[in-house]
Amino acid sequence: MDVLRMAYNGGKKSFIVLQIFILIGAVTSTWMASGTVPAIVYYGIKLLDPNTFIISVFLICSAVSFLLGTSFGTVGTVGVAFMVMARGGDANLSLVAGAILSGAYFGDRCSPMSSSANLVANITETNLYTNIKNMFRSSSIPLVIAVFIYLIFSFMFPLNVVQSNISSEIVKTFDISIITLIPALIVLVFCIFRINVKVSIAISIIAASIISMAIQQNSVIDIIRYIIMGYDLKTDSILSEIIKGGGIVSMLKSAYIVFVSSAFTGIFEGTKMLESLDSITNKSDSRAGSFFTTIIVSIITSAFGCTQTLALILTHMLVKKNYEENGINKESLALDIENSAIVIAPLIPWNIALLVPLATLNAGESAILYAFYLYLIPLTSVLYFKMRNSKKLAIQD
Repeated sequence: MDVLRMAYNGGKKSFIVLQIFILIGAVTSTWMASGTVPAIVYYGIKLLDPNTFIISVFLICSAVSFLLGTSFGTVGTVGVAFMVMARGGDANLSLVAGAILSGAYFGDRCSPMSSSANLVANITETNLYTNIKNMFRSSSIPLVIAVFIYLIFSFMFPLNVVQSNISSEIVKTFDISIITLIPALIVLVFCIFRINVKVSIAISIIAASIISMAIQQNSVIDIIRYIIMGYDLKTDSILSEIIKGGGIVSMLKSAYIVFVSSAFTGIFEGTKMLESLDSITNKSDSRAGSFFTTIIVSIITSAFGCTQTLALILTHMLVKKNYEENGINKESLALDIENSAIVIAPLIPWNIALLVPLATLNAGESAILYAFYLYLIPLTSVLYFKMRNSKKLAIQD
C-alpha cells in the first residue's frame, strides 16, 4: 500500500500536463479538419526557393512546431511533406531530416502548447511564460548559428527538381484562405498576451471546429470523431498519408508514459532510492558546474529512460538539491533542464523522442549529425557559463 500511495502521489503531479495532452490531441485534429495545418503546409511550400531549401525547412518547421507545440505533429505534417519534396528533388535526405528535427524540437522546447514545456514548468513550480522568455533569450545565439549553418548547406545542396504536387492536392482537397489560419493566430496572439495556455487552446479548438464546419463542410459528428479518434481523409489523395492523426486517443499512450514516469518518481522520492547519488550530483558549487552536471545526468537519463519525459523528470530529481544548495532559483533550474534533457533526448538513437520522428520520415540515424540546433543549445550555454565564471575570477584577482 505504501508503494501504491507513493506512486499515486507522484502520478498526480502529472494531472495538469495530462489535461494539456488531451487539449493538444483535440487541437491537432481540429486544425487539420479546419484546413489550418494544410494552409500552413501550403503557404510554407509556396515560400520555398530551391536554393534555400534547407534553411526554409528549418525555419518553417520551427514556426510550425511553435504553433503546434509538438515535435511529432510537426514531423508528421510539414516534415513528411518536406521529405517528399527532398526525395523528388534529389536532396541530401539526412541533411533535410536533421533540419526537420532541429525545427521540430524548437517548438517542443519553447512553445506554450508544448507538453514538455508545461511539464517542466509544473515539476519545477515555475511560470510557463517566464520560462519561455528565458528560453528565447538563451537560444538566440544557437538559433543564429544554426540558421547560418543551414544557409550554407542550402547553397551546397540545393533542391534540383521540385516534382511534388502536394500544393495542388491541398487546394483540391481543402478550401485554403487566410481564414483557415485563424486558429493558429489565436494561439500566437494569446501567447503574446500571456493568456493561460489551456484557455488559448480551448478557444482555438472552438474556432477550428467552426471553420471546419463552415468552410471545409464537415459535420458536427465528423468534428467529434476527429477530436476523439484523430483526423483522416477518406480519399486516395497523397494527402491521406501526410495530413492525418491527432485526436485524444493518439495522446493516451504519451499520457500513460508521463503518468507512469511521474509515478516512478513518486516511488523514488518516497523510498529515497536516488539519495545515494547525491554525493555525485551535488559536488558542483557554481552555476556552470551545476549546468554541466545537469547535462551529464540528462545524457544518462535519456539513454536509460528511453523517453524524453522520464529523462526530464529523473534529471530534475537528481539535480534539484544541488541547485537549492547553491542558491540557484527555480527559474534557472527550469531553463537548464530545457537546455539539456529536452534537447538531448532526441539525440539518443534508441530514445522515443528520436525513433518516432525517424520512422515517420523514413530517415536514417545519420540525421542526428545534422540536427545542429539541438547540439548548439547545451554547447553555447556551457561556453557562456564558463566565460562568465572566468570573468568573475578575473575581477576577484
